[in-house]
Amino acid sequence: MRIAYVINSLEGGGAAFPVPDITRVMRGAGHDVALFALTRRDGRALPALQAASLPVQVRPGGEKDQLAALRWLDRCIGAYRPDLIWTSLTRATVLGQVVGLARRVPVVSWQHNAGLSRANIRLLRALRGLSRIWVADSRCVMDFMRDRLAIPADRAALWPIFRADPACPVARPWQPGETVRIGSLGRLHWAKGYDVLCHALAILKTDGSLPPFSISIAGEGAGRPQLEALIRDLRLTTLRLDGFCTDVSGFLAAQHAYVQPSRREGLCIAVHQAMQAGLPPLASSVGEISHTVTDGISGRLVPPGDAPALAAALAHMLRRPEALAGMGQAARAHVLDRFAPARFDAAGRAILERVLPPANAGTGP
Repeated sequence: MRIAYVINSLEGGGAAFPVPDITRVMRGAGHDVALFALTRRDGRALPALQAASLPVQVRPGGEKDQLAALRWLDRCIGAYRPDLIWTSLTRATVLGQVVGLARRVPVVSWQHNAGLSRANIRLLRALRGLSRIWVADSRCVMDFMRDRLAIPADRAALWPIFRADPACPVARPWQPGETVRIGSLGRLHWAKGYDVLCHALAILKTDGSLPPFSISIAGEGAGRPQLEALIRDLRLTTLRLDGFCTDVSGFLAAQHAYVQPSRREGLCIAVHQAMQAGLPPLASSVGEISHTVTDGISGRLVPPGDAPALAAALAHMLRRPEALAGMGQAARAHVLDRFAPARFDAAGRAILERVLPPANAGTGP
C-alpha cells in the first residue's frame, strides 16, 4: 500500500522531528511512504528525513498561496496514487482533506496542538468528517479533539509521538564546585515563554545565596531580536542563546537540569528528550507536560507566564544541586517506561490496521 504523508514544512523540530520514527512504523508494516512538504521554511528537518531514506517532495512556494499549494498537492497525489493520505498540522490537513475528497482517497490526520486559534478550531471542526481517523499526539490533545473539535470516539486514536531511546547519552551528575548548567530546547517564539524566563532571571539577580549557574537555549526563530534586546536591557549574564542545535543528545548530556517556560504546548518533545537524558525539568504546567512531570519527584511544575513562580522554583533547584541527579533518574525511568519503543510501534500499527488492510492482503503464494 502507498501512504502519502503531507506536512506543512521542513522546519527543524516540532511536528517534523518524529516523522522518521512514525514512517518507520508504516514501512515496517509493509507500506510504501512518500513525504510531501507544502513549503520548505528553514529546511532543517530535511537531513534527518533523507537519512531515513524517505522520498521527499518539497513545494517551492510559501505559506499564503493556498490555491497554488492545493494544485501542487493534487498533482503530486495524482502522480503517486496513494491508498491513504496522512496529514500533519492544519494547513496540510485541510488541503489533504480536499484532495482526498476529490480523488476518493481516505485521509488520516494528526492533531498536535491543543492551543489552536478560534479560526482554525472552526475550520477543523467543520471539516472533521473528511478525515477517517484523527490521531492525537498526546492525552491533552485527545481531550482537545473531543471537547473543541467534536471528534467522536470511534474516529479518534492516540499515538504519542515521542519514541524513547534507552541507548541515548545520559547527563553526568553535578559535582561540587561546578557551575550548574541548565539547558532548554525550543523555537525563539512567544509560545515558548523565554521572555518569562528572562524576567525570572532578573528577579534572581539580587539573590546572593545561589551557586554559579548558566542557562543555554538551543533554538532559533523570529523572536531572537526581541529576546536579545530583553537580555541586554535586563543585563542578564546567566542566559545564552546558542542557536539551532544539530546534536540534541550531546547538548542535553552536557547539562545538569532543564527548563521549559512555555505558555502552551502539545506533547512537548523537548521536555521528554531532557527527561530521557536524565535531566529534571523545571517546566510550565501546560499540555502533556503536566501529565509527564511529577512535581517534586521527577521535576518541578509552575504556572505558565508566572515569572515570580518560575524564579522561586529555579532558586529552589539551584540551592540543592546535589538533588538534581536523583530527580533526573526518576524522570528518565518514567519516560523510558511510558514511551517505550514497543508501545510506540504498537500504537502506530493499531491505527494502520483500522484504515488499511495488511500490505500483503490478497496476494497469492
